Amino acid sequence: MEIAALLSGGVDSSVVVHLLCEQGYKPTLFYIKIGMDGAEYMDCSAEEDIELSTATARKYGLSLEVVDLHQEYWENVAAYAIDKIRQGLTPNPDVMCNKLIKFGCFEQRVGKDFDFTATGHYATTLQCDGKTWLGTAKDSVKDQTDFLAQIDYLQVSKLMFPIGGLMKQEVREIANRAGLPSAKRKDSQGICFLGKINYNDFVRRFLGEKEGAIVELETGKKVGTHLGYWFHTIGQRKGLGLSGGPWFVVKKDIEENTIYVSRGYGVETQYGHEFRMHDFHFITDNPWKGQEKEIDITFKIRHTPEFTKGKLIQEGEKQFHILSSEKLQGIAPGQFGVIYDEEVKVCVGSGEIIC
Repeated sequence: MEIAALLSGGVDSSVVVHLLCEQGYKPTLFYIKIGMDGAEYMDCSAEEDIELSTATARKYGLSLEVVDLHQEYWENVAAYAIDKIRQGLTPNPDVMCNKLIKFGCFEQRVGKDFDFTATGHYATTLQCDGKTWLGTAKDSVKDQTDFLAQIDYLQVSKLMFPIGGLMKQEVREIANRAGLPSAKRKDSQGICFLGKINYNDFVRRFLGEKEGAIVELETGKKVGTHLGYWFHTIGQRKGLGLSGGPWFVVKKDIEENTIYVSRGYGVETQYGHEFRMHDFHFITDNPWKGQEKEIDITFKIRHTPEFTKGKLIQEGEKQFHILSSEKLQGIAPGQFGVIYDEEVKVCVGSGEIIC
């Protein structure tokens, strides 16, 4: 079996290589380069990543190829993110990077020549009724299926997630025992599309600055100023520069460039019990086809360890209404609502939140 393994320079993908070699495979290793060298707003030189990936390849006598997908990445993922931000929405570039770049452009250019592509994502694949489904990871805290919730059936059927059945601590222990070059490396906190750069610096480079008012929602009183609605997202708490908080962003007026905020953790204006999604995408299939009643599910509206219980109501071919069993803080239009089965075993798909 011919396997392409994607390396990032981190411990997770290095352990993937170790496990594949232990099982007798000789994967071909690839590093996907998406950063733009030399740009003051994108600190993505990737030198350290490539150095550690090369050391891992050398340890196992394998080849490593750097695949430059910067242009494809910029035209697809970065452009998508800037467009959503300009509309006042909250994009999720990690989701689109996986769909369009790691398992899109890479597959078209390289992966098509291999039987499977292996990655260090915390996820699994499940076989049911002759089909492949995206399954959750054993480690619910590290689970990354929400970042994979826009991939399609052809993509999921070619993917391998060798560490999906392990806890993070087990992955670290394997890396230490094997003496992997990245064993002591800290987990990356940057997101796929920005790397190590400052989010505001990136947005400022493309959308500039424009002063606007910060208004308390309940009273209509101006409590501060901001440099552009595009720097802020619904549910945001930090970076507002206001005293007497905590303050949360609860609403944005795009036309007036006004940010509305609410104070305190218990204020009802910060919370909702429902939201709607459009353009819903099923990864493998619709497991509830033909069911018109409310369906018990679990879901996420951002990358968190918790899966929230709720009910799903279909309102159109790709329109869904979600009723949550508990209060949701910071429902942000533009983000993806990711839907799972009631047992939190299968990631069914995702749609863009519209309200």
